[in-house]
Amino acid sequence: MTRRRLHLNAFLMNTGHHEASWRLPESDPYAHVELGHYVRLARIAERGTFDSLFLADGPQLWSNFAQRPAGALEPLTLLTALATATEHIGLIATASTSYNSPYNLARKFASLDIISGGRAGWNIVTTAGAEAARNFGLDAEPAHAERYARAAEFLDVALKLWDSWEDDAIVADKAAGVWGDDTKIHPPRHRGKYFGVEGALNVPRSPQGYPLLVQAGSSKDGKAFAARYAEAVFTAQQTLKDAQDFYADLKSLTAAAGRNPDHIKVLPGIVPVIGSTQAEARANEQVLEDHIVYTHGVARLESLLQLPAGTLELDGLLPADLPPESSIEGARSRYTLVVELARRERLTVRQLIGRLGGGRGHLTFTGTPEQVADAIEEWFTLGAADGFNIMPAVLPSGLDAFVDHVVPILRTRGLLRTAYDGTGSEGTELEGAGGTGRPRQTLRERYGLPRPANQYVTPAPGSPALARV
Repeated sequence: MTRRRLHLNAFLMNTGHHEASWRLPESDPYAHVELGHYVRLARIAERGTFDSLFLADGPQLWSNFAQRPAGALEPLTLLTALATATEHIGLIATASTSYNSPYNLARKFASLDIISGGRAGWNIVTTAGAEAARNFGLDAEPAHAERYARAAEFLDVALKLWDSWEDDAIVADKAAGVWGDDTKIHPPRHRGKYFGVEGALNVPRSPQGYPLLVQAGSSKDGKAFAARYAEAVFTAQQTLKDAQDFYADLKSLTAAAGRNPDHIKVLPGIVPVIGSTQAEARANEQVLEDHIVYTHGVARLESLLQLPAGTLELDGLLPADLPPESSIEGARSRYTLVVELARRERLTVRQLIGRLGGGRGHLTFTGTPEQVADAIEEWFTLGAADGFNIMPAVLPSGLDAFVDHVVPILRTRGLLRTAYDGTGSEGTELEGAGGTGRPRQTLRERYGLPRPANQYVTPAPGSPALARV
């Protein structure tokens, strides 16, 4: 029996996930728009044999412009550049189903998958917030349930488009003058509540068939969507028990949806703050906390909790009469996580802002490399995670520290690969890899997932059918 291996994804965010990271002497306040910065980060993660890297995105200018580096390069464009600068690591981009069309987005992801040799992934989001809605001519954001209904139809159309070419549609018969087989092209001719899409995609079926499908919502609607479609789930959990409950619930929902629960990987976020000793790690954390501008934090927290400006007192507790989760049309699961964290630990607003400063609700773990590895192993072995979304507080130094000091421990414990498939123990290419020998793994293969069958093709009698999402 093959030993279960840990999956690691690097969540890259400009100068780091801590809101004050850009203020440190080592940080470049302009790094968020510099290709070289992201190439360096991608190569560090690849040195650590991470499964993938991930870029968040949204169709609006994020946060208070004064707070931290704002704006971001369009992720599919950036990942196409990173595909040429890396060899193995998966490339996952966030793209919204709320403010895109299925045809254009399906074409972009198929193109990235082809260019990267089968390394593309799509983090599927429904965009919350009135700011984004107004950028697309709407007065208010669509309701929570409606966003997920649109997302489901969006993805159904995208799957039809990615399947609209059979794998062997291209004949390339020069002698006969036949380039392609028209019978192996399948226009979706879709007419639904939200979309009408007639023709086949104008890009061939890509190496993976579909990009790896990733989802990040943890609300009831989000989990139902994940159980139906997702192959990897990014989630925020503060305690081992909460993570175990989420893991078990999502695996059960996936099985109930008729899918193999092993084909959905749960990756909680963790913000590791590392030092050679506990005291050094705590000092590193304190430096970041000392650089927080609390007026920014108060404004952001009032927005999340949907409270009028000036409601929160910095050294007081959260108000007792907060809006119920059911009334929240934005990020419901994050709202609940933050409120429960504050109530459970009786945190003042100041303390809560400090806790959220590094990971916006994701688990922040401060300690030595051994302690970080212990925490990761505990969650992995006790049914709380299939891997982790690594979110360094400061970049690039935090990712370097994790790869140089935590990754070797995970490898020694047999939890993490020592090299990518098709490479030697030091990461060098083996003869024939990518050529005459064993080809490099696709991102799906690295996550232990089969290539999906084309919905328009009936398997030949006696042949094993490939999995469908």
